[in-house]
Amino acid sequence: MTLSKFNGPGLSEEQWKTVRTVATALKPQQALWLSGYFAGLADAVRPEAAHLVTAGLGSGTAASPAAARTLTILYGSETGNGGSVARRLAEKARTAGLDPALIDMADYKPRRLKEEQDLLIVASTHGEGAPPASAAGFFEFVEGRKAPRLDGLRYAVLALGDSTYEFFCGAGRRIDVRLAELGAERLRERVDCDVDYDDPAAGWIDAALAALAPVAPPPGAVPAAASLAPTAAHDKRNPFPAIVIENLALTGRGSSKETRHVELSLEGSGLVFEPGDALGVQPRNDPALVEALLAALGLSGGEALTLKDEATTLGVALDAVLEITAATPRFLDHWAELSGAGTLKDLAGDARTAFLRENHVIDIVRRYPVAGVDAAALAAGLRPLQPRLYSIASSAKAIPDEVHLTVSTVRYDLNGEERFGVASGQFSRHAGPETVLPVYVQENPRFRLPADDAPIIMIGAGTGIAPYRAFLQEREAQGADGRTWLLFGERNFDSDFLYQTEWQGFLKDGVLSRMNVAFSRDGAEKTYVQHRLLEEARDVYAWLEEGAHLYVCGDGSRLAPDVYRALAAIVAEQSGRGKAAAEEYLAALQESRRYQIDVY
Repeated sequence: MTLSKFNGPGLSEEQWKTVRTVATALKPQQALWLSGYFAGLADAVRPEAAHLVTAGLGSGTAASPAAARTLTILYGSETGNGGSVARRLAEKARTAGLDPALIDMADYKPRRLKEEQDLLIVASTHGEGAPPASAAGFFEFVEGRKAPRLDGLRYAVLALGDSTYEFFCGAGRRIDVRLAELGAERLRERVDCDVDYDDPAAGWIDAALAALAPVAPPPGAVPAAASLAPTAAHDKRNPFPAIVIENLALTGRGSSKETRHVELSLEGSGLVFEPGDALGVQPRNDPALVEALLAALGLSGGEALTLKDEATTLGVALDAVLEITAATPRFLDHWAELSGAGTLKDLAGDARTAFLRENHVIDIVRRYPVAGVDAAALAAGLRPLQPRLYSIASSAKAIPDEVHLTVSTVRYDLNGEERFGVASGQFSRHAGPETVLPVYVQENPRFRLPADDAPIIMIGAGTGIAPYRAFLQEREAQGADGRTWLLFGERNFDSDFLYQTEWQGFLKDGVLSRMNVAFSRDGAEKTYVQHRLLEEARDVYAWLEEGAHLYVCGDGSRLAPDVYRALAAIVAEQSGRGKAAAEEYLAALQESRRYQIDVY
């Protein structure tokens, strides 16, 4: 059928001409969006529908201007993805005529929940099923005994996660189940998103907003999904091609690990960042791994392939578009189907988790070969290659047009072969000067220097030292005279004292007031930064009482909880008020953003 065969009810020739012009210019996704938009608009302006809602006789799942229900969008985000999706959701809600309140879970007063009417939640998962550190307080309240009944609340949850972890999207699953237990009504079923979350997130956003019966946008507003104007800003979807200026090893001879200092040019990018932010780097796969995978499959790499409506070749896709290192549950299920291997199909529970941990994509392909597999069949089981985030180790005020990173090379043996992390391996072996790397800035507003010259205590281990280099460069550039204290931990003094001469320079110039170090493998007993904190208990507590801001950066599974326990012991001992009071003290510091954590 063609459009010319239809005749809209009551449309003038001029109106019908406009409809045909717009319809033929739209892409399928834009047409789908407009169909939902006009359906919602029709419901909103239908007199009898408005009368029924006003009278309380309409559908329990459709809102309208007469209903005037409040809408809150809550997000919990560890790396910024959740915040980005939530902002996109809020923008589309406003375009649809809604008036959402967009709030980070870290800033939300959980006791307000009983006052909410419509609630949309974007929840990221950190590690094995845990909520982001900034959302821990919200989860603790909602899952605790003090959580109120929420019988009048309608909600929907979008869960973000990484399927390589056992408790995939655990935080989103938990909050979805808990809200239902408290009596809230689920507007739409939860959607669990893997790292390639863009498409499922967009679908959930449309479904969630449709359930809220969006109304006409303000005059002159352009529907977000139908906007055809490209953006010039560089972000995750449009990274800037940065050129590597310098890439050198920070660790010395004899070190048991490799840590590198990388400098990139941002000249002409327009990218803006502050100390505490991260740089997203879109890596490429190891060329040797690409060749090994093609050889194992009996393919050349020149095979034609279409990914998201774009024509490419298998070789290009394996090089820079698809994740080909870690095996995911999605790939395992896909390859089990292609190969017909009963061993793969029977994997479940702990055995399945262990298998994925002990085998990469290349290992599975080699052990369970599939004769005649084509490019499309392989790509169907692989997820998109995701950017990696690195704490920025420089200040734009001190070093304009550049960004510095501190990168620890991930290197290990698996199944008789040396393996590397995707991005860190590229930095280690394939990112010399003049290499071009796509990058963007990921803001981290929850890891910021105080606006005034308040004293700061910086605690970090390994590459967790990176943001503190930026902090001190920033303070020096600003001429700030607030006191600064750095506690740094690594393995060995001789080989692993990262940026040693720079810290010595900062100490000499008075930019750094005090420094304590802990090198865990230099003595008979292992000593870590939390031990240095306990040794300096009196001064640590005195600084906190004098208004110091405290920062922790590094490993989230060990460093952050160990430091917390040390701080709780220090406060309990020095204040003489006991464990419970010490935990309340630290909670108050976190609430006032004087205790900030950036972990990975």
